[in-house]
Amino acid sequence: MKSSFTGIIKIRGINPFILVSASRVNRIKPGWRKPLPVVLRINGQPAQGSRINMMPAGDGNFYLYLNGDVRKASGTAVGDRVRVEIEFDAAYKNGPQHSMPGWFKRALAENPRALKNWAALSPSRKKEILRYFARLKSPAARARNLSQALLALSGETCRFMGREWKNGS
Repeated sequence: MKSSFTGIIKIRGINPFILVSASRVNRIKPGWRKPLPVVLRINGQPAQGSRINMMPAGDGNFYLYLNGDVRKASGTAVGDRVRVEIEFDAAYKNGPQHSMPGWFKRALAENPRALKNWAALSPSRKKEILRYFARLKSPAARARNLSQALLALSGETCRFMGREWKNGS
């Protein structure tokens, strides 16, 4: 079901968002409590819509975070009142969208503890790591990040991908 409404772009930390009421979300996808995949248009832009996940706020409402591409296409900024069009994204596929690079797969196979901790990671964390690896261009960057990933997944306390890792997670 498609939903259209007006809202004001607010900011939470550094993230621009529009708060979507629990009742509106319930009309789009009844009973949904986890990140909700939607196709979004702000003031009719982008023309094909942008695929985004609305995030639960914890009280039944959802945050509709607006990335830079959507704000640029719609010519909007924090504080603007906008026309929002959202509909459930039935084409959304959960889980990692990037395949595991062979160099990472081989390294995990040689490190049983890292492999075990990889298997225990949430799908969203795996997806985040594989997306990150897919963007690495140089062999030096791959080697550097592989080393940090194996350290983190082996249970060492370290920083990898901008967060602290302890005991493999």
